[in-house]
Amino acid sequence: EECAVIGIPSAQWGEQVHAIVRCKAGKTASAGELIARCRERLAGYKTPRRVEFREQPLPLGATGKILKRALRRPYWEGGD
Repeated sequence: EECAVIGIPSAQWGEQVHAIVRCKAGKTASAGELIARCRERLAGYKTPRRVEFREQPLPLGATGKILKRALRRPYWEGGD
């Protein structure tokens, strides 16, 4: 249904690719399936290392775009 890709903290790389996904009603997917699909189509550094599934809609701004800043905030709070 919806997805967003953000950067989250990584001890090894500084940042790593993280996907946040909300599946369509009645549909399922596993993190492994999504990562494998991305590996087939994207460069290695662009492939998500982690996938998070959510039930609730992703936050949207007034223009209907996903608010990635709001999605990143919990991962970066308390950081440098």
